[in-house]
Amino acid sequence: MHAHFRKYVVAAALGTLCATTAHAQTPAPAAPDWTFTGNVGIFSQYVFRGISQTNEKPALQGGLDLGHKSGFYIGTWLSNVSWISDAAPDASASLEWDMYGGYKFELPYDFIVDLGALYYYYPGSYPSGYTKPDTTELYAALTWKWFTAKYSYSVNNKTFGFPDSRGSDYWELNGTYDIVDKVNDAIGKVTVFGHIGKQKFKNNGFYDYGDWKVGISTEVYGVTVGIYGTDTDAETTAYTNRFGKNTGGSQFVGYVQKTF
Repeated sequence: MHAHFRKYVVAAALGTLCATTAHAQTPAPAAPDWTFTGNVGIFSQYVFRGISQTNEKPALQGGLDLGHKSGFYIGTWLSNVSWISDAAPDASASLEWDMYGGYKFELPYDFIVDLGALYYYYPGSYPSGYTKPDTTELYAALTWKWFTAKYSYSVNNKTFGFPDSRGSDYWELNGTYDIVDKVNDAIGKVTVFGHIGKQKFKNNGFYDYGDWKVGISTEVYGVTVGIYGTDTDAETTAYTNRFGKNTGGSQFVGYVQKTF
């Protein structure tokens, strides 16, 4: 091999090696300090803890979330509702506006803890003497892989419109599992989910009940499409509105939702 050519080959090899080494040592992009996400969806009805909030009519819902890499987060979420005026015709309140914030952190063995506060706000006009349903709850949740156990505790005396109800609480267990990671280029993962819960109202025990939910969802071109069924063991007379509809009975919900 000609000496000049040999020097060229060696120099080229060294250059390639240095470039490869430099590339291998390039650190991965750092995670952003803040993340901002949103969601919007159309639901055949809005069911909250097993009770229809829209008298089995459609609901438009959406929310925004801001999170920091330290684990702190804040968010807001809105939906149309009708349950207040369905029960009291003199009341006019057609919006639920939730505001929340909290802190998430990881524990060993894939456990995640979530601690926070959630305020349910129902703006509108109410007749004199009506107990406004605005509610503040503190919550604690523990997640392990597919399961989340959560406890919510009301700290005000008008929990969803019930007087003298500080100390009302809600226990729940939720599970999600992806049975298919991806169907094809158009259809993404397929997820099954389930839920059981127990709502108790302090000093208003007639309205206590348990609820459950089971459903399935998938992603179609980046849009989540799902369906689920819910039911409760609530007293029929406790949750039958002035239109004669038992809002705590068996319900089915279909929805389309986009997260961005």
